[in-house]
Amino acid sequence: MYRFLLTPRWWGINVFVLLAIPFCVFMGSWQLGRFEDRVENHRGAEEQVASSRQEEARQLDTLLPVTKATSGKQATASGRYEEQLLVPDRDLDGEPGHYVLTLLHTDTGKVLPVVRGWLPGDPDPAGAPPPPAGEVTVTGALQASETPGSNGVGALSGLPEGQTGAISSASLVNLVPHDVYDAWITLNEGDSEMRPVPAVAPGGTGLDLKAFQNLGYTAEWFAFVGFVIFMWFRLVRREAELARDTELGLVPDERPAQDRKQGQDEDQKRDQDQGQEQPSPSGV
Repeated sequence: MYRFLLTPRWWGINVFVLLAIPFCVFMGSWQLGRFEDRVENHRGAEEQVASSRQEEARQLDTLLPVTKATSGKQATASGRYEEQLLVPDRDLDGEPGHYVLTLLHTDTGKVLPVVRGWLPGDPDPAGAPPPPAGEVTVTGALQASETPGSNGVGALSGLPEGQTGAISSASLVNLVPHDVYDAWITLNEGDSEMRPVPAVAPGGTGLDLKAFQNLGYTAEWFAFVGFVIFMWFRLVRREAELARDTELGLVPDERPAQDRKQGQDEDQKRDQDQGQEQPSPSGV
């Protein structure tokens, strides 16, 4: 019944299945490895942020531009606080609220965004503590400019005056007539009794959309393995049932002419072999 597995057509199917299964397993394992690497990178980045707080603060300009190696490092800068903005829709420990962002005008002529702290509830300029007057020196964790739509940063638009959706030079340059650093810092201690905003790991270091895409691709490749095996057994079963029904005369033999001829030749050879093995009636 299963002689059809030795036909040229089924040889091609069998070779394809034997090659497809290890290929899918390899690709699934590779995607899983990519996911595990991203998780490990994310864990390392978080540990770097935690350990960097124990290090001595360095001058801001020595840590720029912000990279994965410098993100979270302790930075210090001096200047005068001037413009103040609120950053809405920023949760802290599961509680809704907003950041208080104040621009520090440094001696270099550039402006450094400084997150002085977090306040609960909706943004209210009247409820935000004013910044200290005069020359100040700030110390906090260095952070890269945010990108709307990533790392939990909402792509907000049409905000009221005095608010910004993302802490980035690209967003702030449209709000203030100054040259803005492509970085920002969050104070280690909240100013004016505000709660401090903890530093976060840099983007692209782990548990982001790409990481979970790798995990999804892993599941897809292993699902392909099961699909290939399922389809092979289904085709074999259907072909076997067709061959059995053909032998019983229930359906016409619709196999390809080459496969049908090969099957007939094998049947004829088997009958001849049986005829040769059978003794003659005369016993000679």
